[in-house]
Amino acid sequence: MKKVGIVMGSDSDLPILRKTMDTLASLEIPFECHVYSAHRTPEEARDFALNARKNGIGVMIAAAGMAAHLAGAIAANTTLPVIGLPCKGPCFDGMDALLSTVMMPSGIPVATVAVNGGVNAALLAAQILAVADEELAARLDAKRASDAAAVLKKDAALQEELNK
Repeated sequence: MKKVGIVMGSDSDLPILRKTMDTLASLEIPFECHVYSAHRTPEEARDFALNARKNGIGVMIAAAGMAAHLAGAIAANTTLPVIGLPCKGPCFDGMDALLSTVMMPSGIPVATVAVNGGVNAALLAAQILAVADEELAARLDAKRASDAAAVLKKDAALQEELNK
């Protein structure tokens, strides 16, 4: 199975990416994770992107806040799918990161999830990998069914409480 390559612009993004890594682990998807900044370590970020396919990565997640140029910098250096994960920073409630991540120029696509959407970044990466992996697709189907059952269980409990 291909790995998910995860890169964050700062270790301050780690709490959000722990959710990403936990979700990937629960689906038995291998991953590697690094801290590379688009601005402070541009060569390392570039090398990570350039060598990702050779290193067994099938999809990449790039998380950053504020200027949030990391996803674009990664996407500029690979043709693998890149998922941008904008992170809430100290100002603008993460809107700055969201707009920086989503507004890519034509020819350099970045799929973008919600601000602090670490779980959805992992699930989107899993869905991309599942296109060519039936076992992973089955695990995703099982997770969806389990999530739906949990919601219905909560509804049943609410209905029981309301109808006493």
